[in-house]
This record gives sequence, structure tokens and C-alpha cells, in this order.
Amino acid sequence: MYLNYFGLSDNPFSIAPNPDYLYMSPRHKEALAHLTFGLRESGGFVMLTGEVGTGKTTVSRKLLQQLPDKTQVAMILNPTLSAIELLATVCDELGIEYQNTKASLKYFTDLILNKLLNNHKAGINTVLIIDEAQHLLPEVLEQLRLLTNLETNREKLLKVVLIGQPELQQLLKRNELRQLAQRITARYHLLPLSPGEVKSYIAHRLSVAGGDISIFSPSSLKAVFNVTGGIPRVINLLCDRALTLSFTRQDAQVKRHIFLAAAQQILGEDVVSQRQNRQWRWILVAVFILSTALGYGLGGAL
Repeated sequence: MYLNYFGLSDNPFSIAPNPDYLYMSPRHKEALAHLTFGLRESGGFVMLTGEVGTGKTTVSRKLLQQLPDKTQVAMILNPTLSAIELLATVCDELGIEYQNTKASLKYFTDLILNKLLNNHKAGINTVLIIDEAQHLLPEVLEQLRLLTNLETNREKLLKVVLIGQPELQQLLKRNELRQLAQRITARYHLLPLSPGEVKSYIAHRLSVAGGDISIFSPSSLKAVFNVTGGIPRVINLLCDRALTLSFTRQDAQVKRHIFLAAAQQILGEDVVSQRQNRQWRWILVAVFILSTALGYGLGGAL
């Protein structure tokens, strides 16, 4: 609705995990590097965690683009499955034919292991990516560990990427999963964006869509971080609504009060007010610390 008005060729703040719009902050670059490194190592698991909306899924899409050509990927987006359902889903993703009447853990495991051996002989790497992995049951994780037992003298024939919220870290601390936890060769926790990165993030997405950062006023950019806490998904939702409101008012630029109005529509007035007050509390604390330090300094000079 607002694209032509602001001279944009595409929606810059879509929440779809489009790798073209991935802003590679230092944290995102490090996360991608950890995943890439882990998949090259001999271990069977790599892990990426982060709060909701920090960009974990988008990083995984970028990872897919960087995998070697001779790689077969199985992607599981709904891990709330039993062990036998998970194995059946892996078979579906790897194109393995099976008979439902023979369904059992051993039957599916044998089929998958045979597929892994055939892929290895053909020079094909096999990668299993599981999103929202914090929902996996302990017995399902143990079944995954058993799948990674197949290995050559140099490497595992199946590499597993676990992507999930911080609860995944707690899940893997359980005593019965200690063997799996020891096989994680690379792990990274993705943090929200810093204030400077929020501005760069918005500028990047606008640039990809044919616009520039001047669409947002400097004061509105500061408000973006204060209200969103640097969570990319929330930034997208609020900036999209702010652009819509600015277009409706026929404003040439997104002003701070318009962005806050957009935030109140989506998050609620109480949430926005609370986050704004939190900002002022930190400012007052900083002023108090600075004044105290100056007081001591002046006292010592007298």
C-alpha cells in the first residue's frame, strides 16, 4: 500500500525469512560462521539458539545457500513428533520410500542408515536441520544421536543442526542427554541487535527494497530500539505499521510520534509506556552515577 508512495520496490519489513534481507550484524556473521564451521567438523551436531524473533530461521536459510552443491538437506519445521514420527519425516525429506505396515524404529532407522551410506558413496553430504528444536522430546533427541553413530574414520555421515529458543540449552543439560550434548561441535546464542545495529538493520532492509534510511527521522530510529529491544521480528512489524500510518497521513517521513502510535497499535499502550519509562530510568541512573563520580572528583581536588 505504501510502496509506491515511498519509492520502494518491495516490502522491506516482511517477517518472512528471506535471506536477501538478512542483515549480517557481527552477531549474525558469527552465528553463520559457527554453523558452517560445525558442519565441517567430524561431530554430529551444531546448535543455534536465541530469543523469539532474533533471526535464527533467517540465518539457517542463509546457511542453506552456502552448503556445498552435493548436499542433501532434510528440513523439519514441526518437531513436536514422537521418535517414530520423526524418523518417518526424515525418510520423507530424504526421499526414502517405505511401507507404513512395517513402521517401527528399527525399520526406519535401517532405511535411513542405508540412505546415508549410499549418499556417502556418491560423495553427497547429508544434513538434517530441525527448527524449534526446544520442543523435541528427550527420547527423540536420543534417537537422533543414534542416527549419528554411523561414521567413517574421519566424519559422521549425518550432520544435525538444532535451532531453537533458549529452552533448548536447558533441555540438553538433562543427564540422559549428556552423550548428545558432548557431540555438539559448535554452538551459538544469537542476541538482539544493539542500538547502532538497529539503525544499520533498518537502512539495509530499506536499501534492498530501493529506499534509504531518510524515510525514518533520527528520533524515530532511537524509539525503534527503545520499544523493540533490538528484536528484528518486532522491528519489522512496527516499522511496517509506521510506514502504513505515515502513508495514510501523507507524511514524507516517519516521525517519532507516528512510530510510537504504530507500536501502541501492535504491542499495546501499556507495553510501549513501560519500555519508554525503562529508557528514562536508565538515563537517570547514568546521570546519577556521572554526578556522583564528578562529586568525588571535585571533592578530591579541593
